[in-house]
Amino acid sequence: MRLTFNLFLFLLFTCFVAQAQTTNAKVDRVIVDTIYTTYYAKKFEGRKTTSGQKYRGAKFTAAHRTLPFGTMLLVKNLRTGKTVEVRVNDRGPFSKKFSLDLSQAAAKTIGIYKLGYAKVEITYSLPQ
Repeated sequence: MRLTFNLFLFLLFTCFVAQAQTTNAKVDRVIVDTIYTTYYAKKFEGRKTTSGQKYRGAKFTAAHRTLPFGTMLLVKNLRTGKTVEVRVNDRGPFSKKFSLDLSQAAAKTIGIYKLGYAKVEITYSLPQ
């Protein structure tokens, strides 16, 4: 009987530990959104972004109105299927039609540089 009671306590303790680990685990939420994007004009080269960094057209960065600085976005051109990964380091665009400004390098990578804008799918994760 004592062995059964000890086994019961062991199993009970194990369940509590497993529950505590599950409760404390930080799980990222993956978010997928379809938006319109454009890219920075050449005149912004070298200017300070809202995060304090200088804009460089050759880097893979982006501006978004609300996402935290440093958020990594996977941007997919829905017309071509090409993708690029960018880091948010600025605020904007300040247009109702567009939700994202890409650097020139990122725009060239997904094939929107000549066109000027595109409908894209962005994928990112945020901690809960």
